Order: sequence, then C-alpha cells, then structure tokens
Amino acid sequence: MSFLYTFFGWLTRILFGFFGNYGMAIIMLTVIIRAALIPLNVSSQKSMLKMQALSGKTAELQRKYGDDKQKYQEEVMKLQQENGAMGFSGCILPFIQLFLIWPIYRIVSGPLIYLSQVSQENVQKMIDLANEENLVTSKRLTAQLHIPLVEILQNNSDFLSQCINKGYIALGQLVDLRFLGMDLTKTPAWNPVKIMSDPKTYIPLLIFPILVIATNIISMRMTTWLKPGYKEQQEAKKRAKNNPARAGQTSTQEDQAEMTQKMMTWMMPILMIWTTFSLPAAMGLYWVVGGLMGIFTQVIVYFMFTKPYELKKAEMEQKKALAFKKSSADASDGGKKNKNKKKK
Repeated sequence: MSFLYTFFGWLTRILFGFFGNYGMAIIMLTVIIRAALIPLNVSSQKSMLKMQALSGKTAELQRKYGDDKQKYQEEVMKLQQENGAMGFSGCILPFIQLFLIWPIYRIVSGPLIYLSQVSQENVQKMIDLANEENLVTSKRLTAQLHIPLVEILQNNSDFLSQCINKGYIALGQLVDLRFLGMDLTKTPAWNPVKIMSDPKTYIPLLIFPILVIATNIISMRMTTWLKPGYKEQQEAKKRAKNNPARAGQTSTQEDQAEMTQKMMTWMMPILMIWTTFSLPAAMGLYWVVGGLMGIFTQVIVYFMFTKPYELKKAEMEQKKALAFKKSSADASDGGKKNKNKKKK
C-alpha cells in the first residue's frame, strides 16, 4: 500500500507542476486512474455477454440435472470456465475502486508530504510545535493526515514564520490548494449552523455532495438500462410473476453475482457521500470526476460491445423464427398433398 501512496503522490506532483492548479491535478489523476480501469470494464462486459450467450445451454443443464443442485453448479462452472464467462467478474471493478480510496485519501489528507514534499519528520515537528502553542484543535492530526496543520500554516503568519526559521518548511512549499475559488482542504458541511458560520466557504462546497449524488443516480440507472439482456430479464420477471412455476429458474451463481453487484451498487454511493462530508473537498472532486468517467465508459462499452451483440442476437432469433415458419408451412403443404393423393 505504501507503494501506491508514493506512486500516486508522485503522479499528483507531476500533474500539479504541469497544470499549476490543485483541482486540475486531482481531476487529471482521476481521469488517469479511471482510464486505466477501462480494459477491466471491457473485460467484465465481455464476460457478461458470454454469460448471456450461454443462457440456453445453462437452461439445458438445469433441465438435465433437475434437483441435483451440486452437479448442476459444477457443470455450469465448467461451462463458464470453458467459454471464459465468470459470474463474479462484474463485481471486481467496484472492489478495485473501493481499494483505491486509500491512496487517494492519503494524498488529499496529507498534501504537505505528497504534494509539497515536506519530509514526514518535519511535518511531525510542526505538529509538535503547534501542540506546544495550543493551536491544534483536531485529535485526528497526524504526520500523514495533516490538513488541520495546513490550515494553521495558512491562517497563522507567526506560526508559519517560526516553521520557516526552524527550517521545517520553505515558503515555496506552501502551495495554493484552491480550485475555482473553493478551498479543497475544507470539508463540506451538512450542518446548517456550521454552513452559516462561514457561508462563503461552505455553501460553494455543497456542489460536491450534490454532484456526487447526481452522478451516482445516473450511473446506477445506466448500469441497469445498458446491461446485456436487460429487456429479456424484465420480460422473464413478468412471466415469473404470472407463472410461479417459472420462478427461480436462474442459476444460483447468477443470482449470487446479481446480489453482490446490487450490494456494491448501493454501498458505493453511501460510502461516497460519507467520505464527501467527512474528508477534504478534494475527495468529493475525485468522486465527481470518477462518476462522470464511469458514465462515459458505460456509454462507450455499450455501443462498442453490448449493442452489436444484442443486434446480432435479434437477427439470429429473427432468422430462427423465419426458418420455423417456413418448416411449418412446408409441413402443412405436405399434409395437404397427402390428403389430396388419398382422395384420388
């Protein structure tokens, strides 16, 4: 994990040096991370399409093995492995996004180390000095997570002068952490009392939780609508309601995969909102850009893979239907000819 902290910190410094803006550095860092996950997203979508294509064979296995659930599961697993379609592949991506929270969290909560390149030892010395002068009010202040120290350095010129004179920090290392006039080191507030105590600071920051909620709602709906076989699943659910005997005809593995995906679909937005109101606003900016990138990726993957697959599937079903009609018509004509021969 420390490698990720170091690597992401280095990348953020490179982006900050290029753009000269903390917000743009966070935006581009998010774009790079999400772009790196696109191949996994594509792989997940391909796996889902393969599972859809195997649905007919899966149904045959269910009819063949009946109540022998263990044998059925073994055969389904074997079928999916042979065709490169694993049921839980769609759940990997949310778990990776969850894992990547920690390095992002460390970077936005420790800008002096990861952005300004102040040594951890000097950060700790500044914290000790701030404690001696009773300037620290946060119990969570540590060398790694030191946003309150940044606020003290920005707002207390005497303390900043002492730290510079002692060689703990250089004046040029105290970088501007604002974006579009908003201080990204501040944490968005939900409490009206706190918001009204400094409306110029906290009202603009509410844009982050609002956009986090909006992008997540859109993303969740699109995940459902653009999912392979969405229409067929809706029709199957309607048939299952009308005919209880059809209920439960999906594989246990598919059901488990769907339940896991639903859990992650709801857990991630809750986590995002909580972190947005608990961490510096830079974290909210990361979630917003990540959400927009996720929506963009879903659209691209749909038009590249899902839509062509569904069009091809509809074309094949239409051909089958025409072939069935033709064979039925031929059988009917043959029956009529036989009757005419008998009459003669």
